[in-house]
Amino acid sequence: MTTMTETSARFREFKMPDVGEGLTEAEILKWFVQPGDTVTDGQVVCEVETAKAAVELPIPFDGVVHELRFPEGTTVDVGQVIIAIDVAPAAAAPAQEPVEAPEAEAEPKGRTPVLVGYGVAESSTKRRPRKGAAAAPEAAAVAAAVQAELNGHGAPAPAAVPPQSGAPAGGRPLAKPPVRKLAKDLGIDLATVVPTGKDGIITREDVHAAAAPAAAEAPAAVASPVAPAPAVTEAPGVVSDSARETRIPVKGVRKAIAQAMVGSAFTAPHVTEFVTVDVTRTMKLAAELKEDRDMAGVRVNPLLIIAKALLVAIKRNPEVNAAWDEANQEIVQKHYVNLGIAAATPRGLIVPNIKDAHDKTLPQLAEALGELVATARDGKTSPAAMAGGTVTITNVGVFGVDTGTPILNPGESAILAVGAIKLQPWVHKGKVKPRQVTTLALSFDHRLVDGELGSKVLADVAAILEQPKRLITWA
Repeated sequence: MTTMTETSARFREFKMPDVGEGLTEAEILKWFVQPGDTVTDGQVVCEVETAKAAVELPIPFDGVVHELRFPEGTTVDVGQVIIAIDVAPAAAAPAQEPVEAPEAEAEPKGRTPVLVGYGVAESSTKRRPRKGAAAAPEAAAVAAAVQAELNGHGAPAPAAVPPQSGAPAGGRPLAKPPVRKLAKDLGIDLATVVPTGKDGIITREDVHAAAAPAAAEAPAAVASPVAPAPAVTEAPGVVSDSARETRIPVKGVRKAIAQAMVGSAFTAPHVTEFVTVDVTRTMKLAAELKEDRDMAGVRVNPLLIIAKALLVAIKRNPEVNAAWDEANQEIVQKHYVNLGIAAATPRGLIVPNIKDAHDKTLPQLAEALGELVATARDGKTSPAAMAGGTVTITNVGVFGVDTGTPILNPGESAILAVGAIKLQPWVHKGKVKPRQVTTLALSFDHRLVDGELGSKVLADVAAILEQPKRLITWA
């Protein structure tokens, strides 16, 4: 009989960690393991969404999954146990060994260990061919493939499985965590996706291919026998019977955005100023930099030069780079610039920042900007990357918008909105000519930035974009 001490020693609990700075809760987006699966130290077991980002959680010890304490979609407080691991599964082995028929003794003793829930099904099928000899090898191979994928091993998938979908014979579709996330964001059921990857693994291209016809053939997809669960079950909202309203729970990043924007709008007195500027020379400079050998391998676009222009303007007007400390009634001057870049993602708006952007050369700034955008697009931005920003740029021009009145990121003093760059009639050297023109909008905290200071910063940015050589003369 197993004693209480032995039982407690066998099972270890993993609690929801604080994956950010002082976060109190997180939502479990996806479990990558199920009870009975073997896990190893460092293996990712689930993906959670905090108020700042989606984060994958690795397990810190080896063992077999004993219990998942919360289902997907549950918001869990930091410190609560989310999974229990059996770290000594061998201790329970004698009690779990079934009594086999005499023919079972001929089974090879050196077979590869399998998971609880998969191994039993595989062995029983092999030992009773009279119940379906033709299906036995296929079912066994499928179970082994599912087990290998869940455990992170590269065991080859059986060639006998017909590539009708990504779900092996009632098992879990074979796909890596980023691919599962992409499918969830696009509302694609992986069980309906035809895998083309090695060993029957679903790739990103497979998911995109499934998403294309899914939009045009939604009714057929719902009625498909391969996907018994309609796509609507994956939607984050609840659709009413009349289909005239959809209620979406406010949580995760969206909840954080709402709280931050309300807090900022009703705490910091906002002032927004506008300026329209001829950026034709800036566009020419961007085109020339793309051909420069020193900029090889990095992405060059107008946003890069705008970011550099803002950094130079801050250097010329350092008082704008500050924060208001309400508790201590102090203005905190920042002698560094962590430049935030507002990024739209499937989960909502996030503002990661480039640390110490003021110290970076133009190639270094271009590289950091490219990495920031790529990480945000893939949904891999960490909470640390979004902490500590001082000023922000939001490029609304990518949506064809002329300008806007941006709301300050909490704790920051200013935010620059960049509108669409359009060919417009402009007076240039006394004549009306078509020129590349854009509108800039600077919002700032009027508690610590006076109108004069805010106007100087905006005017400096505009002057640099009109005459990019000022990047040299003013820097």
